[in-house]
Amino acid sequence: MPEGPEPPGWVVEQPGLTAVALVSVLLALAVLAPYLQFVLFGVVLAYILYPVQRRLERYVRPMVAAMGVVVVTLLVVLLPLIWVLSLAVQQAFGVVRTIRRGDIDVERIEQLIEANGYSVDLVAVYEANQGRIAMAIQEVTTGALGLVGSLPGLFIGLTITVFVLFALLRDGEGLLAWVEWVLPVPDDDLAELRAGIDDLMWASVVGNVAVAAIQAVMLGVGLFVAGVPAIVFLTVATFVLTLLPLVGAFGVWIPAAAYLVSVGRPQAGAAVVVYGLFVTFSDSYLRPALIGQTAAFNSAIVIVGIFGGLVVFGAVGLFVGPVVLGGAKLALDSFAREHAGDPPDEASVEPADDGTGAAEGNAEAG
Repeated sequence: MPEGPEPPGWVVEQPGLTAVALVSVLLALAVLAPYLQFVLFGVVLAYILYPVQRRLERYVRPMVAAMGVVVVTLLVVLLPLIWVLSLAVQQAFGVVRTIRRGDIDVERIEQLIEANGYSVDLVAVYEANQGRIAMAIQEVTTGALGLVGSLPGLFIGLTITVFVLFALLRDGEGLLAWVEWVLPVPDDDLAELRAGIDDLMWASVVGNVAVAAIQAVMLGVGLFVAGVPAIVFLTVATFVLTLLPLVGAFGVWIPAAAYLVSVGRPQAGAAVVVYGLFVTFSDSYLRPALIGQTAAFNSAIVIVGIFGGLVVFGAVGLFVGPVVLGGAKLALDSFAREHAGDPPDEASVEPADDGTGAAEGNAEAG
């Protein structure tokens, strides 16, 4: 029977030290686990804001620059973000109350659908799914109350995010150099992994967020001009839906157009449809302009990474999930090349433009 590969020499020569290192890593992960999404949120913010930190360091000390960036981020980004989200939740409950009161003219919407060759009884659909709808409303209400009840935990989490952001801005390069020194990986592979993960972070964190934000603001302005209520909620919903694959902005502007028709404003509804199509199709131009192509970033990784990241990491998983899966692919590629050589057909691993926002050429992180 052939013998298996021998373990590395450092494992055999110093088993006690190896065990201590592994146990220490597991304990550290256990400590991080309760607030992992806030730690990752701090990492994402640090990645986005690090170019600002580098420019400020030309004029002031790193600590002063990091403190300035953190204070501005807290006042301009984090606190307004909490206020916008709370306002969006309030408006969401207002939309639910409007639907339950029957303020929307369902018959008019049915007539519009029938005029386009389809027949549907929205009242029957609602009655058939009334239990599911009530359960969904109850879950949303419970989730909102749970969020209010967990305000102390939210405050602690945001405090962790702020301190992680400060530490990474001030000592990020040193921490990254320490991680590369600790990992038992050849320098060439580390450099390749670092460049690949940087591309993934740029595509997932910067590119996707920028595209979603631009489309959300565009649609929000259009709906405001059209006189649609609950603008903050609809803008936030557009941002979230644009991040999700296979959904996009049409998940907002179609119901908004139906609402305008139901309240007797068909011209405004038609204008929203035309403008909504423009916003939706702008995705095909914005993503290639902002997101570069990487070998580890394709449609399967994006879809599985986003939805799996939401389950594992919470809201920050929208950005981190694809990076985790893409980074795993890069690590496995490096491992396979070290132990099995180059793949037999290099063309088989070349990335292809699959419609998820990849474009030829790599974008440079600003």
